[in-house]
Amino acid sequence: MAPLISFSRRVRETPYEARVMAQGARAFTVYNQMTLATFFRSPEEDYWHLREHVQLWDVACERQVEVRGPDALRLVELSTPRDLSACRIGQCVYAPLCDETGGIVNDPVVLRLAEDRFWISIADSGVLLWLKGLAIGRGLDVEVFEPDVNICALQGPGAERVLQPLVETDLRTLRFFRFFETRIAGAPVVIARSGWSGQGGFELYLQDSSRGLALWDAIWESGEAHQIRAGCPNLIERIETGLLSYGNDMTLANNIFECGLDRFVKLGKEAEHLSRRALDRIAREGVAAKLAKIDIEGGPAPALRATWPVFAAGRQAGYVTSAAWSPRFESVVAFAMVDIEHTQVGTRLSVLAEGESGARPARVVAGWER
Repeated sequence: MAPLISFSRRVRETPYEARVMAQGARAFTVYNQMTLATFFRSPEEDYWHLREHVQLWDVACERQVEVRGPDALRLVELSTPRDLSACRIGQCVYAPLCDETGGIVNDPVVLRLAEDRFWISIADSGVLLWLKGLAIGRGLDVEVFEPDVNICALQGPGAERVLQPLVETDLRTLRFFRFFETRIAGAPVVIARSGWSGQGGFELYLQDSSRGLALWDAIWESGEAHQIRAGCPNLIERIETGLLSYGNDMTLANNIFECGLDRFVKLGKEAEHLSRRALDRIAREGVAAKLAKIDIEGGPAPALRATWPVFAAGRQAGYVTSAAWSPRFESVVAFAMVDIEHTQVGTRLSVLAEGESGARPARVVAGWER
């Protein structure tokens, strides 16, 4: 029998949790001190439904850190090697946060709500206190706090058909990583074309937690004609899409060059940022290992609780960071941190999954969409 999660006041309740429970979520994790469902019917059945229809996700655990005040842009720029000077009001930007060693602190999406106001939509880590420390240490004229903002996401090919009747904005004109403000069922929301899946959809940033169930119910009613289900980020789908998970595929011990995120680095960025010296050095010297997509042969593998060793030419050459059985490709799709000389597409590897007696054949791939 799988272990249970004990709920208490220490694990904060989301505004949508009652509906998630009623819809039969079968497993949870704790993320930013909040509940996050991990599957409803099964990971595989949830996966197929997400690809074919539409799901409503409670992702309130993707907490916001609000940065507001005259030095807001300066503080946000200080935290990331990505150049945010051209980020416009109404735009979202994926911007890895890096410390003075080049280590990845988090990999949030940054929303610019005004010239002097940002939301930093974070993965699971203590960004709020880190940014407060930076602001105080630098004497910046800025407020850093967690606002009453809770995301629910509408993901899947039917997402636009479900959401359009609830808003006046023509959603066909809303570009990826752009957002607008409106109300649904009396609930004030910021709606962005974004989400942690490759199937398309929207994230709705609710700005009044007391309206959470009203918002959920309005979306649900609109979606009933489109086979809507409650869902959650799906491990299989996110690996196939190539979406990295902070805490799994990257941690503070990794830098953005190792994780293939160098396209989000602006070497020579005009604004001051903490990681400039470290990342300039890493860019000059190169990295010894890099995150690769790998395809592992054989049937379903055990859940990855710890990393699995990866071997090349008879010696360990890395470790698997995330893995899932893909019912579409009938193999285990995975990310692995691999010595740089073994990261070329087509390279043959082997992987020893936890609890298995023999290593499985594997190879480096460009991706899984074929």
